[in-house]
Order: sequence, then C-alpha cells, then structure tokens
Amino acid sequence: MVARRGAYWRLVLPVAIGALALSLPAAAGGASDRCACKRLTQRASPQAPLSTAGRWITDARGRVVILHGVNMVYKRPPYQPRATGFGADDAAFLRRNGFDTVRLGLIYKAVEPQPGLYDGAYIDRIRTTERMLTQHGIFSLLDFHQDLYNEKFEGEGFPDWAVLDDGLPAQPLTGFPASYVTSPGLNRAFDNLWANADGPGAVPIQRRYAAAWARVASAFKDDPGALGYDLLNEPWPGTDFTGCLNTAGCPTFDTAKLAPFYRRVITRIRGADPGHLVFYEPNVLFNFDVDTNLPDLGSRRLGFSFHDYCLLGLISGAPSTCPAAEGQVFDNADARAAKTGDGLLLSEFGATDDIPTLERLTGLADRHMVSWQEWHYCGCADPTTSGPGDTQALVKNPSKPPRGSNVFRDKLKALARPYPQAIAGTPIRFSFDPGTRRFELTYTRQRASGQGSFDRGLSTVFLPTVQYPDGYRAQVRGGSLVRPVGSRRMLIRADRNAARVTLSVVPAP
Repeated sequence: MVARRGAYWRLVLPVAIGALALSLPAAAGGASDRCACKRLTQRASPQAPLSTAGRWITDARGRVVILHGVNMVYKRPPYQPRATGFGADDAAFLRRNGFDTVRLGLIYKAVEPQPGLYDGAYIDRIRTTERMLTQHGIFSLLDFHQDLYNEKFEGEGFPDWAVLDDGLPAQPLTGFPASYVTSPGLNRAFDNLWANADGPGAVPIQRRYAAAWARVASAFKDDPGALGYDLLNEPWPGTDFTGCLNTAGCPTFDTAKLAPFYRRVITRIRGADPGHLVFYEPNVLFNFDVDTNLPDLGSRRLGFSFHDYCLLGLISGAPSTCPAAEGQVFDNADARAAKTGDGLLLSEFGATDDIPTLERLTGLADRHMVSWQEWHYCGCADPTTSGPGDTQALVKNPSKPPRGSNVFRDKLKALARPYPQAIAGTPIRFSFDPGTRRFELTYTRQRASGQGSFDRGLSTVFLPTVQYPDGYRAQVRGGSLVRPVGSRRMLIRADRNAARVTLSVVPAP
C-alpha cells in the first residue's frame, strides 16, 4: 500500500500495544497481509554479506548501510559476554531500540592460552553469541580487544606468554590509560610486538598473532551476521609514543611498524576467509586528534575502524572543551577514506554518562554519515575504562531483564536516534535534532559503487519509539512511503524519475 507522492501520513503509535495505525484506508490486516508486510520489511533490512563501496558500508544489494550499535566486551575471565548474562533478551532489547550492530570482543589470551594451542571451545562460545545476535538482525564486528596489553599491567588482551618485556618492571602502574606512559615493562612489550621479536619456540610474535586471527576467521567465515574483523583495539606505539604527540602524528611508527603488522595479519585472515570485511585501527592517539600516517594497506574490502574521545575532557572533566577536537577526528577519518577508498566505522566513543557528549558525538556521526558502535552495553566490572562503576553502561546488569531501572533511560534516549538503516542509493545528508525531534534525510538513487542507479529499490529508516512515543508525521518527496509492518521501521520506494528523495519526520502534534 503506497501513499501519494508528497502526502503526509499521520502514524499513531499506541504504546500499550505497540501497534501501528495509518490514517489512509488500509486492508483489514489479516494474517496473510501481516505476513506480506513482514516479508517486505525483511527485504528492506540490510542484507548480508556486507561489503564496502569507497567510504560506505554496503549490503548484498549494493545499498548503503548505516549501522548503530554498542560494544560488548567482557574483559575478565572467562572473557565471554555470556558470563555476564548477556543473552537473547539483551539482543531483543537492542533490536527493539534500533541497534543493529555489536562490537563483540574476543580476548587473545583466551583464544591462544598456550603458544600454538587454540581454545576452540572459547571461540565456539563467542560464535554462539554472534549467531544469537544474527537471529535478531544484529551484525557483529569481531574484535581482538586489548587495553594495557595484559593483566600484568592491570589490563587485558595478550596471553601471559606473549608479554615480552625483557624483565623490565611493570611499575609504576598508574591506572588506565596513564600506565601506557608510566610503565617501562608495558612499553617494552609493545616495542617487541612492533619489532616482531621472537617469542616462545623462537617464533616471531606477530606470526603467532596472525595465525590466531586465521583460526578465528576460519570459524566465522560462513556466518552472514559477521560484519568483519577488527584487528587490534587501540594500538599503542610503545616508546615511540613521544614522537606521536602532535596533530600530524608519527609517520615512522605508522609506516615502518604498524603497517607491516597489519599486512601480516590481513594476509593470514584472507587465507582463511576471503569474504568478510577486515577493519584496521590507527594508533590510539588518533582518538585525540592525532592524524594517521598509515599507508594504503593494499587490500580490498577493508574498513577503517576509529575511535573518538576527548583527552582534555578526560583530564579536566570539562567536556565543553572537546567539540573542535572531536570534529577533527571525523575530518581525519574522512580524509583517510578519501585517500584509500576504505570504509568508515566509528567503533568506539562515549564511555560516559554525560548526555550532551553522547548527543554531540552522535550528531557528528550523522553529519559525517558514519556508522557507529558506542562504548559500552554494560559496566561489567571493566578494569580499563574511564569513570567508575556503571558510568559507561547502557544496561546496568545483563543478567537481569533490560527494562525498568536496569536501563539508563536518558542514555537510551540519547543513543536511540532515527537513522537510515539501508538506502537504495547514496545519502547526501541526514540529521536529527534531539530538541525538536525532527529527522531529515536526502539521498540520490545513484549506487555508491558509481555503477548506475537503483530503479525503485526499498530504503528503510528506523524511527525509535523512545523519540516518538505519541506518533509521528512523515513527508516524502521523490518517492512513496510503503506500509511498514510495525511502528519503528519506515520503508521508502523511490520514484523512477526522481533525482533525489527527501524524507522529513516530526512528532505528531
């Protein structure tokens, strides 16, 4: 059922029953009608496998995909989200609120607890969580997560046998993230990683790491819900960090040490899984407005996974000092994509209960039309994060149902924003104003690949109930609104001759 071009639909969303009523005449809504609508909505959702076309993430139909989601990394033994109680009710909660991606952490120490010996049971347990998320329409980015390298330095990540610190002391340890600067042993461990020093059995440490990634990739290679592989969380330059503390960054470290490491790992992953995307990160100082000097890594189907945090805000506790630096991080990421043609994903930001900061960063992501994964779903006794307790959490305790007082409602409202999940074309702009709750989207029918245009492909826009509890009004030009199956997803079909399609959504009066 299609509305006339340019017509307004008043969509009344009764909260009590979660139903959708249209002000235009509709069929009676029998079982066959509901099934047809459900099939249509499923067709309009992002279709696996995901790929890239320049800076854009795309789906199997070539539509541009924008992803919104969270991180779920459990940093303590047994290093798996299920141990926190994270399960199907959490996935349903995420899906219900429009989150369709999770950065799902693996800890290298659990993958390869002894040199050359992999814990297949651990990998299978992570895969069980990934498949559960897939069943709820959520794509997983598999992330080898580290902070402060290893528990020896009050962090997590690398196995004990991979701590090549040459006997230098761990102390002084000053907490996360300051221990990166103060710990001699931690810095020597990173120096030996980047030097590809020999570890146990005289095997170079990067060879071990790349082989472990190949083992993981071989387990996930046939999983359509896997977004891809994030090679290493927040690479620290080791003692080279002193040469990186400027906005131009550190060309020697990036080109001579980090790039060869990534090429080794990518080669091994591609040997095990040539299909899924591979995401690489700049050195961690990129988070704070330090540019990257990584060369083009020379592989297809790559994504640039970057983070955005405000160092001055972390130090001073004054987020108002942050907007310029946060915006520059996005500008640097845009420049990276323009240079290499790699896709963009903001895979970390937040770790705060400051709502203006969350709204500012999600607004920047909209302005730059970048997918994102906020840190973090839960506090989960995180040993390496900013702020105490549940400061970073969206849900307090995953072992309990994600409702009522177990959910930080103000944070949910800041993160559950209207956005285009799949666009049959290329976006020109989209935006959401949290004050007026006005959402706008403009896109062309041109394929992001540059190879022709969509005829009348379906696009889908998520409209969260938390933003429109009393309903909304929507206007589309250059296309038609197709009857949604539920209150949260709006489907758009472009007119064949339209150069552009525009959508505007406001709360119902």
